[in-house]
Amino acid sequence: QVRLVESGGGPVQAGGSLRLSCAASGSFSRINAMAWYRQGPGKQRDLVATISSGGSTYYADSVKGRFTISRTYAKNTVYLQMNSLKPEDTAVYYCNVDANYYTGSVRRAGDYWGQGTQVTVSS
Repeated sequence: QVRLVESGGGPVQAGGSLRLSCAASGSFSRINAMAWYRQGPGKQRDLVATISSGGSTYYADSVKGRFTISRTYAKNTVYLQMNSLKPEDTAVYYCNVDANYYTGSVRRAGDYWGQGTQVTVSS
């Protein structure tokens, strides 16, 4: 019901910046929370930041003050502006979306993931 297309990853030097984008499309009635996760080499997937449908945000301690999550409602797109990047930020970054859709007259909720985009920060 929801397709997520991510972009914006790549190589960057420490101290640099990148902006990730994730656009949602498909047959859904509402996008609720949107989030970014990351998975470093040999590590579990961790939450980076979230933004609610009302615009409230949450950040992991490791990225507070450096990363900013935002969204555009008209385009169903979530962004992650990453500044002052560090080598430890190297990971595959995944977009995650909670959305509502209808099957007939029944409203349902689903949790969807993007394909991931690689961010590599060199020292």
